[in-house]
Amino acid sequence: MLVFPSVVKGGDILCFVPMATHVDHSEHCIDVVITEQGLADLRGLEPVQRAYQIINNCAHPDYKPILQEYLRDAIKVCAGHELHILERTLSDAR
Repeated sequence: MLVFPSVVKGGDILCFVPMATHVDHSEHCIDVVITEQGLADLRGLEPVQRAYQIINNCAHPDYKPILQEYLRDAIKVCAGHELHILERTLSDAR
């Protein structure tokens, strides 16, 4: 289980991002994510299903539309296990 806030720095930094250059916990070691927004039970889910659960249940409401749009676009554009649109992943979406 992983427990942390959905945002930090007064809401300026989102704790859920499409891609990070450093990963403390891989998708294989996290079963449940909990934030002040809610809980996502990820056990037995595929990567896209996991992303939907985290976005819908744990992401801050201010950032949900941005993350949902990114995931929809990544599903359309990318093939395979990793859904990353590199030119958008590290951009300032806000």
